[in-house]
Amino acid sequence: MTDNTRSWQAAIALFIQDRLQAKLDKLPNDAPKRAELLAQYQHDAWIKDAARRAAQIQAVTHSLKPIHPDARGTNLYVEPASLPALEQLGSHALGTTFAGDVVGNAAALDVYKFLKLEVGGRSLLAALLAQDEAALQALHADPAQAQASRDAFVGLTQPRAGGASSHPLAKQLYWLTGNDPCADDDYELLAPLYATSLAHAVHVPIQEDRFGEANKAARQARYARKAHAGVFREYRDLAVQKMGGTKPQNISQLNSERAGVNYLLASLPPTWKASETRLPAHAKSVFDGVFIVRPEVGSTVKRLRRFLESNPQPNQETRQRRESYIETLLDELVSMAGTLQQTMPAGWTRPGTDDEGRFQQLARAEQLWLDPLRAELPDEADFAREWMWMDWPAEIGKRFAAWLNAQLENKLPVGDAEFREWKKVLLTDEDGFKQQLRELRDRLDTPHYIPIRKTHAELVAEQEDTP
Repeated sequence: MTDNTRSWQAAIALFIQDRLQAKLDKLPNDAPKRAELLAQYQHDAWIKDAARRAAQIQAVTHSLKPIHPDARGTNLYVEPASLPALEQLGSHALGTTFAGDVVGNAAALDVYKFLKLEVGGRSLLAALLAQDEAALQALHADPAQAQASRDAFVGLTQPRAGGASSHPLAKQLYWLTGNDPCADDDYELLAPLYATSLAHAVHVPIQEDRFGEANKAARQARYARKAHAGVFREYRDLAVQKMGGTKPQNISQLNSERAGVNYLLASLPPTWKASETRLPAHAKSVFDGVFIVRPEVGSTVKRLRRFLESNPQPNQETRQRRESYIETLLDELVSMAGTLQQTMPAGWTRPGTDDEGRFQQLARAEQLWLDPLRAELPDEADFAREWMWMDWPAEIGKRFAAWLNAQLENKLPVGDAEFREWKKVLLTDEDGFKQQLRELRDRLDTPHYIPIRKTHAELVAEQEDTP
């Protein structure tokens, strides 16, 4: 006996024992039926009964019942890899990785679960279809009996006797295959079936994206406007088609696993929308016009100005409210930078990148901030050195502080103290600017220290002013 045979025997024995135990747990210890169940769930007896009940179900990849639950007709089991390869999406795209479905008597669905047992990544049904010797030996010690059981099990993948048939409740359509639409002989009558294996392959990732923990965390980060390393996926205008009502198992096994839920992706023509990403074209700074026109930025600045104009008491409540406005502006600043960093190609700020040179006037510090992957380009050694020198974050802090002071100083007494505060707040923003820098440093393999020191240019200027 081979190791593979022993593995199949162990898997089969565990499956049968689990089903037996589930029934025994519902009975008292002195119930007369316990002895009957123990006899029924002996290996050879259960395999023989399962082979008999296999005729009550049919393995399918294309099913009729989803078309109409009362329709009776042909279902098909077709290996997706055997289908012609087309440019359009279809079951052929599943290849060898697909979930087969089963229809028929719901009371016999345990037989298909049995055939889905896996050893070494291969299902029992696939092994039996391939006449795997180890799987056959695990069915029965007698080769003839094992072959008979195998034939019964794999029979559920075969079309039912009597040839292809349809039903009055099934859909049918005439498809023009010739050149003359007026000639009856130039049409083929088609009976569409529901591609249940393909539908399940679509359902699984959508379900995970809608309710999985990873997408949930990304969704929360998006709504909270926080930096997040993951990807947020959303399916707009998604429709849900329920099949089977309160008894989805009457449609098929996979439909039961989905609780009758079948997703329908929107098949609407695209709607043109202007780009929401404003670019700093012909601008010396993103603070000159790009940042302030963001709706949340403009409204937050107005609320902050009105609040400060009200001359609030210098207490904790005032400090917390002011900090809340500043955090909103920082979130918007990080979001704007992240959008440009992720959507624009590396090197987009280089002179001559586009015919008009739209971005070459952008301040050097902002080029380093908004176009960090330019440092990876082979002819940008100077840019990479400047990026890694890390003078530019402090310069961005200065620019943010100067911009915010400019937004408020028309009516408010703000000056150097506020300038230093705004700069410090940006450079110590743990969940936003600082986190964004950490991720960029990981990408570019640079030190993680974020200086809040004066820039090299500032130090030189101080030395020149010193007598």
